Amino acid sequence: MNTLKTNAIYKHFKGDYYLVIDVAIHSETKEKYVIYKALYGNCDIYIRPLDMFLSEVDHQKYPNISQKYRFELQEIASVKEKKENENEQS
Repeated sequence: MNTLKTNAIYKHFKGDYYLVIDVAIHSETKEKYVIYKALYGNCDIYIRPLDMFLSEVDHQKYPNISQKYRFELQEIASVKEKKENENEQS
């Protein structure tokens, strides 16, 4: 099962990147929503039901998409650390 990590960067199956800020709970229905921010353009903030955020891509609707989940966690290495490691090896 796909799980959510807050304060982390996710890639949408269509290619853009988003920062997951937190999870909110609807005051009446108790449904959980992901609060996330686009890392492009105006950096808009969005909400989406948690189940939908963690769902798999509909490969019948999008047969050419190789990504399994609608949003996938990205492990982004530090540019600073990479440069420091390169300098140490030189």
